[in-house]
Amino acid sequence: MATFARALAIVEVAAVTVLAVGSAAAALPPPRPGSRPVVVDTARIEEVVREEMSRQGVPGVSLAVVRRGSIAYAQGFGYANLEHNVPVRPETVFQSGSVGKQFTAAAVMMLVEQGRIALDDSIAKFIPEAPEQWRPISIRRLLTHTAGMTDYPSDFDFRRDYTEEELLKRAMQIPLAFAPGDTWSYSNLGYVTLGVLIHRITGEFYGDFLQERIFTPLGMTTARIISESDLVPNRAAGYRIVRGELKNQGWVSPTLNTTADGALYLTTLDMAKWDAALYGERVLTKASLDQMWTPVKLNSGAAAPYGFGWSLGEVYGHRVIEHGGAWQGFKAYIARYVDDSLTIVAFANLAEARLNTIVGRVAATCDPELEPPEPKPIEDREPAVTALVARVLSGLASGTLTPEALTPGFAAELGPEQVEETGRLLRALGVRTGIALLARTEEPGVRSYRYIVRFAHDAVFCEVRVTASDKIAALEVRLR
Repeated sequence: MATFARALAIVEVAAVTVLAVGSAAAALPPPRPGSRPVVVDTARIEEVVREEMSRQGVPGVSLAVVRRGSIAYAQGFGYANLEHNVPVRPETVFQSGSVGKQFTAAAVMMLVEQGRIALDDSIAKFIPEAPEQWRPISIRRLLTHTAGMTDYPSDFDFRRDYTEEELLKRAMQIPLAFAPGDTWSYSNLGYVTLGVLIHRITGEFYGDFLQERIFTPLGMTTARIISESDLVPNRAAGYRIVRGELKNQGWVSPTLNTTADGALYLTTLDMAKWDAALYGERVLTKASLDQMWTPVKLNSGAAAPYGFGWSLGEVYGHRVIEHGGAWQGFKAYIARYVDDSLTIVAFANLAEARLNTIVGRVAATCDPELEPPEPKPIEDREPAVTALVARVLSGLASGTLTPEALTPGFAAELGPEQVEETGRLLRALGVRTGIALLARTEEPGVRSYRYIVRFAHDAVFCEVRVTASDKIAALEVRLR
């Protein structure tokens, strides 16, 4: 049985593969004025990935750096399968999780370009049995997680096989969380519904549509819908950590691995071909891609940083179009630093892996402008609050956290898995060497604090909300 300790020791590197994925240079934007050239320092990248895998206990990672339409670096680290000691290679097949949503969104936009649907069409136009509460929901709202739909309910049985129509019926029974367009809230069920929509409009299962219109034309030869029964060469095994021990991924029914919210097999080489195609018009027109990468407008006129299957933002002045995924013991991440024509893709076979940290650190090795600036502490006039935060962090690290310092609501929300994951992160960082206040804000009844907490091996940012009675109502720890 693989233990967490063993996971820390298995960070080995598989063979390097450096491949071209087709010329996209003619469609690429010029470098950003004043930007530094991107440099792919393979030794530094490997150092970063090994360090993070050891810290996080990740069995295997596949990573690709794509520069101006071609793979500059692709490599596997660690193991795809611990039981058979199979190393990760760039050809290793991982599960996509929600990274698959961008392909569902692209399929929808193909139908828009064909004139078969419009973004502002009500979904009731194509799903006439939709309940009254769904009639104000447009296709645009489903794509942008602003439809008011929720996620899978707490009593949902992931071990049962559902037909597409049964899944749709189950989704229709759940009340909307808010009026369509009022706010943004991530919804897997919204993308499940988009898969049903694609099927009804085209007469094809959405996975077949993706295969015919995207994967095959782009040469994404290993991209496909998840299948437990088919023979899938180079397929990785997924893992999770339970009470400090590595366990195999949890099992879900086969049909729940075919839904449009993210149920694909992909390699980093597949994703590099996809990334190259997004610079031109091989999949969609520029106008369609621009729509996909435009922040959604809410009813209030405010914008949310999400497009169609992509999160939108910036890192130290550099635009980034990105998305993560998590499913069945796997994590996936793609970050496209579009001002720099730089894309980092990573897959891992551990549910608790923090790929956003790996991707961000690798990007910073390629472009120093993406390196986080050194934070500047401010005067700390409430040392008692800082001491409270330090005690809670120590309790998390040692496994001795008691609920007295927390509000009842936060204590109930802070489940054992989250406590274990945060504690494991803190223990891996070594001895705490300091804590400094970076920011403080105040609202009626609650104060918010942001700290940098330094340890022997690295530092984390800690964001805390404290009530008027000096109880912690929220706490988030993340690597800087």
